[in-house]
Order: sequence, then structure tokens, then C-alpha cells
Amino acid sequence: MDEVRKNARITSFDVAERAGVSQSTVSRALSGSAVISEATRQKVMTAAQEMGYFVDERAARLRRGHTGTLAVVVICKPGERARDVNPFSYALLGGICAAAAEKGLEVLVSLQAEEEKLFGHYVERGQAEGLIVIGTTANRVAWDYFRGVGETAAETGAPVAFWGSPLGDLDWVLSDNETGAMAAADHLIDQGAKSLVCIGSLGSPQRQFAERAQTFLARAKDRGAAAQLIEIEPAGARREQGRLATKALLKDLPNCDGVFAVCDALAFGVIEELQASGKTIPGDVRLVGFDGIPASEMTYPPLTTIEPDLDLAGRMLVEAVTDVLEDGMGRPKVQRVPVKMRKRSSA
Repeated sequence: MDEVRKNARITSFDVAERAGVSQSTVSRALSGSAVISEATRQKVMTAAQEMGYFVDERAARLRRGHTGTLAVVVICKPGERARDVNPFSYALLGGICAAAAEKGLEVLVSLQAEEEKLFGHYVERGQAEGLIVIGTTANRVAWDYFRGVGETAAETGAPVAFWGSPLGDLDWVLSDNETGAMAAADHLIDQGAKSLVCIGSLGSPQRQFAERAQTFLARAKDRGAAAQLIEIEPAGARREQGRLATKALLKDLPNCDGVFAVCDALAFGVIEELQASGKTIPGDVRLVGFDGIPASEMTYPPLTTIEPDLDLAGRMLVEAVTDVLEDGMGRPKVQRVPVKMRKRSSA
């Protein structure tokens, strides 16, 4: 038999024949059923090991009515390549995958951008047990689509969670923006900065930007420091938005000595433009970013940044889905991820 099946796929029937038991006994033994004696279980396990037989866990879960899989959609900008996706999304995705693995779940990842290719009904089609949506807020068409997916899920009980949605009527997880922005203002002022600028937006679809900007400006005012907002351009890559905002800063506020960029990608453009103009960091201008993405360590000088706990963020997103699966109870609509300051050379 072994010679005949050397290159064939081994099945539980083959294991049953080798062990001298029925196929149903093999299934029960490998699934840990208590009705199988330990001696029989060991005989089946030995036969399976000798034949190189492995249980198809996915098929077994599907037979039990579970996929053991979470779907994660990363919303991208139309025409954007995978390499162009914001590094923060990849860092957050890593936290999600790690948290899912702790719960014994696999992750199905889909990068989506084009309107005609958007898809979010993984639960309804039996491909996943829950859905997590993250990614750029610049693709409003995609978010409108996934709002519809969320509304359908609310009616069917399919669990869905979102990170930083630009829409106000979805369950979502996001950074503790107020604590982070206050820490940025305090740090710049404590380091001696007297003329502060926030590079960000009050009207961006990235709702977290407004929270960070408003809190930073209010905190600076409370501390008696001068602070102004320079609005980023409504379109374009974050790095270029940071460069353009810095050009405006150098023209209109040449005495600025402290800058808070509401995301690290903006801060990268600020660094480039300040250095191109002959300004030194932190000698002439101190700079703080927000997001704590790995690339912030690689800038020159290394960027001081407000870092959310992305491992915890991933866990919160996964639990927002799995809590519904386990007990039918969802967590609060808004969950805040704690942040901390990574002090480096830029401030």
C-alpha cells in the first residue's frame, strides 16, 4: 500500500487501515474525543505520524461551522501600489496578525482601492468569521462602501471593527489623540520652544488629525505659548503635504522654533524641507511627530514621536470582533489606544 500511495494524498481512511480501526475512530482520536481510549489514540497517532498524515484544520473548522479566519481589508488610494501604502497601516496590520495568532485565528488580508473591486462580505460568504477594516481615509468611496458593509453586518450580527474611520457612525478604535497631542506641546515648550506651529488639518477626512491639532493648540495656549496651525493641502502624499506646509511656515512664520506634525509621514516632509532651507533640527526647530512608525527611527535626526501601542491596538480590534463571536456582546463604539512619547534627537 505504501508504494502505491507514495506520491498520493494520504487520507484518514489510509490511517484507519494502518491502525486497524475505523475511519470514524481516526477522526475522533485526532480531534481529542474523550470516548476514545488512550491506547487507541496512541495507535492512531503513531499511524498518522508514520504516514505523514496531517489533519486539514480548515476543513475541520468548516465542518463545525467555523472558519477560524478573520478578514482584514486595508483601504488604499486608487492607483497606489502595495509599496506606497502608509507604513502605519502595515505596522497596525502586524499587531492585528499577532493578536489573531494568540487566539488561534488565521488572517486573510486584502488590499483594496478601486471602486469596482471593493468587497467586504467575507462573513456572509463563509470565508471569515469577522472583518476588520483599516487604511487610508483619503479613499472616501471605499469608506462609504464599507459603511454599507457595516450596516449590513449590524443587521445580520456579523462582527466588523474599524480603525480610524472618517465616518462617525461606525464602531472604531483609534489612538488617544488628546493625551498624545498634549504631551507633544508640553515637550516642545519644556525644551524651550516659544513659537509653535502645528502642521495638520481641522477638516481632513482623517478625523484623528483634527483631534490632535485642536488639542495641541489648546494646550500651547494654556501653557502661555504662541501657537498657530498650518493646514496641509487636501490632496497628495503625506510627505509632500509636509514639505508644502513647511514652505508656508518658512515664509510666514520664520521665527518658529517648535513644530508638531500630526503624523510621522508629514514629519518626514518637514525634515526634508527644513534641512533644504538650511535650518537645523533641533538647533533651529524642534520637531515632534505622531504614529511611531518604524521609519521614524531612520530619519536624520531620528524623529521624536507619539507612539500608540500598536500591539494593543491590534488586540483591541481583534477582540472587538471575537467578543461578539464568543458571547454576542460588543465593546463600546469608541476605544482609545494608549500612547507614549518616543524621545529622540529631533526634539
